[in-house]
Amino acid sequence: MKVRIWMLAVITVLLLVCGVLLGLGLARLTGLIPKSPYLNTSTVIRQVQALSELVTIKYVLEKVIVFEDAKWYGENRVILIANGVVKAGIDLNKLTPLDIQINEGTIHIKLPQEQITDVYLDERKTQVLEHSTGLLRLFDKDLQQNIRQKAVEDLRRAARLDGILADARTRAEIQLKQLLLQSGFTTVVFTRRLD
Repeated sequence: MKVRIWMLAVITVLLLVCGVLLGLGLARLTGLIPKSPYLNTSTVIRQVQALSELVTIKYVLEKVIVFEDAKWYGENRVILIANGVVKAGIDLNKLTPLDIQINEGTIHIKLPQEQITDVYLDERKTQVLEHSTGLLRLFDKDLQQNIRQKAVEDLRRAARLDGILADARTRAEIQLKQLLLQSGFTTVVFTRRLD
């Protein structure tokens, strides 16, 4: 008895969902629901800028940093295994009405330049392998902090050389294209804006 009631409830829900989907499909076919809710540039800008800073890729990098400060009276040496994260994407808040052109079902967008949005060390995985101070040298408490800052810059440079910016642009275009195609546009064309 309970199984029959449960099956009737499931069938009723499925019929309701099918009815709603069928109704929406008919409404779209007859023109009651417009195919594209984005009728003008300012509406598209508001929708796309709602994504704000679109971070599209994250690299996790590891680098060994050796710092040696040798003087005639002794040496300071630090060896650091830096494990860090570099993120990149596109700042969509920089879009202006001049960057978007709409012609029926086609939208042309000039995207701002891709950029590295964040670089930081993963402190749980970053470790100092060695920190030695020469016999006549004073212990430099800021040395480890300085080497960590150098590690962040080295990770930023390594990510650039590995192609993080090109990857960020490619992924941003894929994600925005999916969003705009789902919004009713039939063709999406991207170009690079020279900032």
